[in-house]
Amino acid sequence: MVKAIRIEKTGGPEVMAYVDVEVAAPGPGQIRIRHTAVGLNFIDVYFRTGLYALPALPAVLGMEGAGEVVAVGDGVDDLKPGDRVAYASGPVGSYAEERLIAADRVVPVPDTIDDVTAASMMLKGMTAQYLLRRTYPVQAGQTILIHAAAGGVGQIACQWAKALGATVIGTVGSAEKAELARANGCDHTVLYREENLAERVRALTDGKGVPVVYDSVGKDTFMASLDCLQTRGYMVSFGQSSGSVGPVDLVVLNQRGGLYVTRPSLIHYTGTKQELRDTARDLFDVVTSGKVKVGAARTYPLAEAAQAHRDLEARATTGATVLIP
Repeated sequence: MVKAIRIEKTGGPEVMAYVDVEVAAPGPGQIRIRHTAVGLNFIDVYFRTGLYALPALPAVLGMEGAGEVVAVGDGVDDLKPGDRVAYASGPVGSYAEERLIAADRVVPVPDTIDDVTAASMMLKGMTAQYLLRRTYPVQAGQTILIHAAAGGVGQIACQWAKALGATVIGTVGSAEKAELARANGCDHTVLYREENLAERVRALTDGKGVPVVYDSVGKDTFMASLDCLQTRGYMVSFGQSSGSVGPVDLVVLNQRGGLYVTRPSLIHYTGTKQELRDTARDLFDVVTSGKVKVGAARTYPLAEAAQAHRDLEARATTGATVLIP
């Protein structure tokens, strides 16, 4: 038996229980991993509340972790017990001391990256990779807008965009978060609760607007984000921390200049083993080179995952949060 955070029903943080669970021997194509660090992400909240449907209940939450392979199943020939690995994908189940996972969903972790750093950056960092490198490939000399610039994805994305030669405008919720965003590559910060976002962006871009907006906030910022875009600009909506975006009349996109809108997620860019490993390798390279620095994660014991969720939902955290089994 190992300890895990399991929910019997969806709801608030109070539905999360620290319980004993059984973990079987790995089947064909699987590994058993002993976690040393577990990443906490907003998508975990979506699953806990029922916004995103879980395959079944009861369920162990979590989609990101790092640790050591303790056993491999038949057909797994590129991993062995003792290997350090990390992952950021479904199915859920990372809020546990140990778990089973498909071998093609994990990546080897280089010696230059420690386990807590790996667990804190896999989902956020690979998200930044697909956003900046593939959904809308950022070019040197462009000015772009990144929402929640002081958040986990935001801090990595701002640094990475700067390394690509972009000028970064970032939205934040407080003066303290503005300072943090600027320390992580943001050239200009906007307090989106206090300032008119579109007016500020237009002023910073000589009235042109930006070619792309990366928006993880959702309901509270969606329409304002459209108003920040140039003609034929790209609205990349990849999260909804403020709630789901409601129905949008497509005529709005025409009226604002023939805009493009997409709602991607990491699985769309890491669906194959090769895509996953290429994405992770790009992330590891940019971190190892020093172009992107991953800040120290805030840590909680696994048993205190419910409090970690409360703090995350209250936006009382910045950067990454990691649970320690």
